[in-house]
Amino acid sequence: MNRRHFLRTAAMLSAVSAVEFAPWQVVSAFAKEVEDFVRGPAVKDHPLTQVSKHVWMIYSPDGFPSPENQGMMCNITFVDTPKGLVVVDTGASVQIGEMAIRQLKKQFKKPVVAIINTHYHGDHFLGNDAFAAAYPDIPIYAHAGTIKEISGMQGNLWRTLMEQWTNQATMGTRVVAPTLALDHGKELKFGDVTLRMHHYGKAHTPSDLCVEVVEDKLTCIGDVAMDRRIANMDDGSYVGTLATYDTLEKYAASAIWLPGHGQPGAGVLQWNRELFEGIYRPCEQAIKDGLPLEEAKALVLKDARVASRAKDTKGFELNIGKYVSLAYLEAEAAGF
Repeated sequence: MNRRHFLRTAAMLSAVSAVEFAPWQVVSAFAKEVEDFVRGPAVKDHPLTQVSKHVWMIYSPDGFPSPENQGMMCNITFVDTPKGLVVVDTGASVQIGEMAIRQLKKQFKKPVVAIINTHYHGDHFLGNDAFAAAYPDIPIYAHAGTIKEISGMQGNLWRTLMEQWTNQATMGTRVVAPTLALDHGKELKFGDVTLRMHHYGKAHTPSDLCVEVVEDKLTCIGDVAMDRRIANMDDGSYVGTLATYDTLEKYAASAIWLPGHGQPGAGVLQWNRELFEGIYRPCEQAIKDGLPLEEAKALVLKDARVASRAKDTKGFELNIGKYVSLAYLEAEAAGF
């Protein structure tokens, strides 16, 4: 709806409400016009591709939200089970969620029966809105800590941030928080497909869930690790992330690691492990040697594990300074 149409509709509703409509009818009609007016545009279709026997995904080629990509920056994963489809992370807006549903309906003749949100960053849960509207009463799972954060400050914070970063392209998205808690070791069975949860403490956030599709030897790792992108560590821990990699490799034993950002593959954890070691260990040594942050940053940039990845890591130049600062602060805190 354009602005002139919106204003004309508002004026008409105001003029006739007293003589033709009950108050609730006027409010309802006007609310619908407002919703249409402020809603962002539809997102173009992105293809659905098969990763393993039961797992499909919509790959997002972009690492960061922008007006051009309308917030399409996070992979959306689907597990095809005899009971229906399970979605692992739903994208960054209602529009992205609606696009994902369009793609599913082209490929499958079965409903979506559950959602799992891996953590509380908005590009992973704001698409819940579309699925909740299309599949009423759908169960939405997450770690208890993630439920608390999305239901609290993080939900509306991320909705607002995504609107700002996309120049309002995600407008109209409602925060639909998960309500069913999952913890480490919990298994959800959908016919002959088993989803096993892994949580090993603070990594990307304090409440990350990694979802192992047991029969496929594949684990959806959310943002615990990424492909060709440095994970946002504002809420996380380098030491905790490195420990999580070791434990995942021991207990999930997957041939495919499917990240929230980038392509799935066997080497995703190793790629991230070496990058994070290259960022954190020089900072750790700098603290021991009494060196300031700027000298720690210089050591990080010279580290072969970091230098070899700089060119093909999305957002490297813009973000490496912040990530070094976070590593330095964590190493400093660990030294006391």
